[in-house]
Amino acid sequence: MPLPSLPERFAGDPGPLGIDLHMHSTASDGALAPAEVVSLCAARSVRLMALADHDTMAGVNEAGEAAARLGVCLLPAAELSTRWQGVGIHVVALLPQGVSGALEEGLKAQARAREARAEVIAERMEKLGLGDALAKAREQAGPHRPLGRPDFARALVAAGLVPDMATAFRKHLGSGKAGDVKAHWPALDEVVGWVVEAGGVAVLAHPLRHGLTRRKRGQLLDDFAAAGGQAAELVSGFQNADVTRDLARQLDERGLYASLGSDFHFPGGHLAPGSMSPVPRTAVPPVWTHPRLAGFVAAGCDAPTPGAL
Repeated sequence: MPLPSLPERFAGDPGPLGIDLHMHSTASDGALAPAEVVSLCAARSVRLMALADHDTMAGVNEAGEAAARLGVCLLPAAELSTRWQGVGIHVVALLPQGVSGALEEGLKAQARAREARAEVIAERMEKLGLGDALAKAREQAGPHRPLGRPDFARALVAAGLVPDMATAFRKHLGSGKAGDVKAHWPALDEVVGWVVEAGGVAVLAHPLRHGLTRRKRGQLLDDFAAAGGQAAELVSGFQNADVTRDLARQLDERGLYASLGSDFHFPGGHLAPGSMSPVPRTAVPPVWTHPRLAGFVAAGCDAPTPGAL
């Protein structure tokens, strides 16, 4: 079913655009099942969405079935973990043609890396008093998806070792703590190559969240574009309007497209599907006008089966 027309440029409209190209489900570290995320999008008038779970496409088929029922356009996607100059950088892969080639093998390798990382986190949590930590985290996650730090946080809460998840991260799992285990993610340029080869659009996720100086962020954008990256998230959730305009200038200078995403993980917080800061008036083109996405969206998002990696 064709979508109502999407804006071909950002005119500074303060209202919601009904577009969210970065959300998570229980296929990775989100709280809602893929179909529930789509239902929430439909209820909130989000008409173009991407389910971008961490290093997996496992929720996309379920989400696609729900999207077809509810009249929502779903872009198959995944948020891929990479490294750049010692910094963990995420790339949202928008994949209208699904998964193929090096990306398919890369997703399998990412899953193995997450399993190895979980084992190291479990060992460290056991030293802090969480007996049989891997099994207890698995109880929190359910039987299917890869384990992440939130699962260990929930296990710590369930065992009575901390009062809540915020404390679990502050004391044991947050940046620089025992459970902050760095996986050996592939280099940024390699991952971008996977996405481009698969016919997708590589989007630099939340570039304002890494604590980089403007100059360093410019270097990241330069390297990303040189590797074949095509877009960056101009707006990710809520952010300062002046900073957003400055980021827009950086994207425009490099010929990058602009994407939008809430990075939604769970209901009840300040973020919800489609909720984010207004997009300023800018000459940076929206990512859905990219040639690799425009035809897919115009056709009503008739997606191929992406597999369950």
